[in-house]
Amino acid sequence: MSVRRLTLRLLTVFRSSRLAYDSTDTCVATIVHDGVAGHGEGTPAWAHGETLEEVIAAVTAEGESILGPGLSDPEKVLDRIADWKAPVGARMALDGAVHDWLGRSAGQPTWRLLGVPRTLTEPTGYTIGIAGVAETLAAVANAPHVGALKMKVRGAEDLDRLIAVRGATALPVRVDPNGAWDFETARLLTPHLRDLGIQLVEQPFPVEAVDDYRRYREVPDRLPVFLDEGCTDVASVRAARALADGVVVKLAKSGGVRATRRVMETARRVGLSVMLSCNCESELALSQAALLSPLAERIDIDSQFLLRDPPFRGLGLDRGHIVLGDAPGLGVVSREEGGSDPGPAPAVGW
Repeated sequence: MSVRRLTLRLLTVFRSSRLAYDSTDTCVATIVHDGVAGHGEGTPAWAHGETLEEVIAAVTAEGESILGPGLSDPEKVLDRIADWKAPVGARMALDGAVHDWLGRSAGQPTWRLLGVPRTLTEPTGYTIGIAGVAETLAAVANAPHVGALKMKVRGAEDLDRLIAVRGATALPVRVDPNGAWDFETARLLTPHLRDLGIQLVEQPFPVEAVDDYRRYREVPDRLPVFLDEGCTDVASVRAARALADGVVVKLAKSGGVRATRRVMETARRVGLSVMLSCNCESELALSQAALLSPLAERIDIDSQFLLRDPPFRGLGLDRGHIVLGDAPGLGVVSREEGGSDPGPAPAVGW
């Protein structure tokens, strides 16, 4: 087993209400068993203070013992990873590597082994960061042919942007303040956002502002609310039932396919809608997340469109719908190696 750092560079600076960045670091874990390599991407849960150094240290120190001696019972291996008390990114990386290995060892795409449709049934959204009106309209004009737009916003100062976007496209529009609003901001903005046909709002208030979420539920003709930063695991999904209409799930919050599936199944059981989303990740991580698409009512897998010189290729887009790659394993290949396995192949197995 090995793990290496991976830097993803964006086409432009991306801005939300919380931060601005033009690159981000993730990591790729590689496992080799029975002569077959599997690769998985792990993204730190940065919104909760996790660092890439912690992720890499955990994989290096404990990864082999968590994986065990072999894959004769991959279900048990995946359960051990999901229950591992380690940084989210470490669990995500190992879980992804096992899912990749399963497909590669069978010579088939993992999605086919799991019975996941190659073309995701729901169209994906596309995220547009905070910018001026002209820059925002340029981003809308140059956007891929997706099924919805998600606008990063701050507050009332973004209404001009939203009005301009609504005049430029008939696509559904969602807004994401990343916790920048308070209750009064939400109350005052809601009629304007309704007039613009805004579909929903992600994480309007800070995680700790529980009373604001409860008060907003009483606002007449309010927007549907989806929790993002405020929902990470099964316990927080159960709590979200009293605060929101849906949850945004990400591998980088819950810790890989197996753990995130548990979150999604719980959300569906308690009557919450589910949006499958991502952080800024490569197509390797996005292909891991896409294995969960049958459990989602909305798809927000879009960071591949934001990257300069993507390190992996394999995902397609058909009339707004993500199409998974047909290569064995997770379906992606390394751009640098022209189709060979991504990353260095370690000399020892596990």
